[in-house]
Order: sequence, then structure tokens, then C-alpha cells
Amino acid sequence: MSDSSSASNMPPDIPSGGDMPLTADMRREVLEGVLSKLDAYVRVETAETLQQSIRDRLQTDGYSEVKSAAQLAELLTAQLQTISGDRNLRLYYSPEPLPQIEPHSAPTPAELGQQRQVSSLRNFDFNRVERLSGNVGYLELYGFEPPEFAGETAIAAMNFLAHTSALIIDIRHNSGGSPAMVALLCSYLLPAYPPIHLNDLYWREDDKTQQWWTIPYLPGNRYLEKPVYVLTSQETFSAAEEFAYNLKALRRITIVGETTRGGANPGGGKRLNDHFWLFVPTGRAINPVTETNWEGSGILPNVKVPSELACTTAHLIALQKLLEAQPPGSYGRELQQSLYQVEKALNEQRQNLISQLGGR
Repeated sequence: MSDSSSASNMPPDIPSGGDMPLTADMRREVLEGVLSKLDAYVRVETAETLQQSIRDRLQTDGYSEVKSAAQLAELLTAQLQTISGDRNLRLYYSPEPLPQIEPHSAPTPAELGQQRQVSSLRNFDFNRVERLSGNVGYLELYGFEPPEFAGETAIAAMNFLAHTSALIIDIRHNSGGSPAMVALLCSYLLPAYPPIHLNDLYWREDDKTQQWWTIPYLPGNRYLEKPVYVLTSQETFSAAEEFAYNLKALRRITIVGETTRGGANPGGGKRLNDHFWLFVPTGRAINPVTETNWEGSGILPNVKVPSELACTTAHLIALQKLLEAQPPGSYGRELQQSLYQVEKALNEQRQNLISQLGGR
């Protein structure tokens, strides 16, 4: 790795737009760094195949046409993902110099405080919590922040939703996060006893398996014996996929939407130099029910619809299921009225989507 003060290997100018021209020395440095960091990749045979592919291309000077940093990051990412089928494996370029971080170093209290403050400005990725018509709850999650940051917000959200008759959890725009938060939210949807084994994460570097189970005690009421619908899209990724996969394997939810992206291999960032870092998956998820995971394939929905229609579709299904119980009185009338309105809205959304697709 070159010293950030070494002008011989670092281009002096960064053009507008944040890209950076590459010297031959920097290009080789990044490629050799990628080769080295791939030693930690979770699948040994795949790592060797990836490394050999890069070496073969280096020998034929196959990267010489790459003239900018962003282009190199895009090309290497495509090469690595095409060979491995792993959507988590990715080379990143940063126009700003990257901090020096020691491997496996824990963040300082000041860094954790700063991270929490930034996360709080997004409400810890709890974007919307509301009661829809017909007493159907709705929770929109943009990420799974760790419980030490977002635990109180998660508890408040689930307590707000506790008295709804059905629940929609929207992870269509959720790209992942903390498996501990996944376990916390899964726990609210499952019985306290006996504890339920949700997922395992096997870590190649340490040759150890980390287990995730439901939490026996939770503040507030669990959301039990009521239908739950999870909305997915092609953006749904990583820990968000684990949340859906865990609950689908346990037959606790109905997934409505699109097949997810298919990233089941967690890992961490590996710094290559001042402007490049590589995300290397060093672990893999192993579900105790299926004994496999969703890597590459994604998670298939129970009800397949375009993501734009997923929320209204799930709302309609929830109302239909609630009406099957033939509730008496004013709530039954609310359900009938809500069903009519949601059915009308869904038909309009379908027509709008058809018109948009036809105009392309």
C-alpha cells in the first residue's frame, strides 16, 4: 500500500464529478490489493477462481484500457460478481481519502456516538409507522440499525402496532444492516417459549458459527396469531432478506412483491489504499430449517406482483382475510368499506402502471 504522501503513485488532480485518473502504478496496486484481500473470501474455491481470473487478465495487460478510478471499481465489481455470483462482493472508490482503520479494530466511543447521531437523523431507518384503513398496521423500514441505536424506536413502533388486526412490513427499499435487529423484530412476531433458532452465520476467518435466536423477554406485547405481510422488491438485500427468509421458513409471513436481490454472505470492508476499499464476504448464512440460504437466488414472494403494487395488494389480501372471520358490528362495516376503497385504488394503480409501461 502506498503512503498517502507519495506523489509518485497518486494522481495530483481529481476532476469534477469525483472521479480520478489512474496511473499504471495505482492500477496495479489496487489489483494486487484485491488479490490479497480475496484470501479471506468465504468460499475458498471461488476465491482461487477469482484470483486466477485477475492474474490471467494482468498477464495479458487486460486492464490497461482502464483510465479512471471509478471505471476500475465498476469493471472489477462486474468481474468479481459475474464469476462468484455474489452481489455483496464489490470494489468501492472514494474521491475523499479513506481513514486508516486497523483490521478488526472496534470503533471508539466518540465514533459510536457520531454514528448514532447520524442514524438518529434518519429515525434509525424506521421511516413510517401507521394504521391503515380496516385496522391494518403498516411499518416501513429502510434499514436494520443495531439495537443499541434503534432498540427504543423498534419497541415504540411495535407497541404502536400492537392492537392492529393485521400487519404489513415494508422492506422494499431496505438494503440490510444488523442481524441483531433482525432477531429483535422477528422475536416480536414469534412466541416467547420455546426460543426459536432463527439463523446461523458461519465465519470462515475464525472458523466459528454464530447463532441467532428469538429473545425471550420483550417490552410490550408480541404480535401473535395475526397475519403479517412482508413487502419485497429487487432492492431488498442482505439482512432485510434474512428477516424475510427467517420468517418465511417458519411459515409466519406472506411475502408480497418481487424476488429479492440475493445476498446472503456477510463480511466487511478491506482498505486497499487511500481511495479504494473492497467489501469481502467472509461469512455465510445457514438457515436451521432449510439448511441453506438465499445467496444468488433471492427470496421468492408468495404473491408475485410489481413492487409498485405490493403495498395495496397486501392491504387488500389482509382485508379479505379479516373479513373471512365475519366480524360483527361497526368493525365489519369498516372492513367492507375499506375493502371497496382499496380494491378501487389497486385497479387504478394497475392501470397507471400499464400506461407507464406502455409509454416507454
